[in-house]
Amino acid sequence: METIKSKRDFEEVFSGGKRVSHRLVRATVLKCNEGDLGKVAFVAPKRLGNAVYRNRCKRVLREAARACSLPAQGTRIILFATKATHESSPDEVSEALRSLLKRCGING
Repeated sequence: METIKSKRDFEEVFSGGKRVSHRLVRATVLKCNEGDLGKVAFVAPKRLGNAVYRNRCKRVLREAARACSLPAQGTRIILFATKATHESSPDEVSEALRSLLKRCGING
């Protein structure tokens, strides 16, 4: 799974991406050239809680992304954890993620 690491890539997704929300996860999606490899980033803001709490949220997001076969080719996606992410199973989050991707026109 290729991840977004550079500040420039994050800013590119934030400035040109589409934002979609669900109770369990928020996402910003940017469609790129079809030939580009897809990239994904997992974000859990500090306001959610301590490091253990945030790491659990990111683990759930990573597992849900794997279940949805992310990253899709030609897309860059940033996934944000919410308070509800922590108490949810990866299966629940993957269903929420599939509905968000469908709204963006991405098959997940």
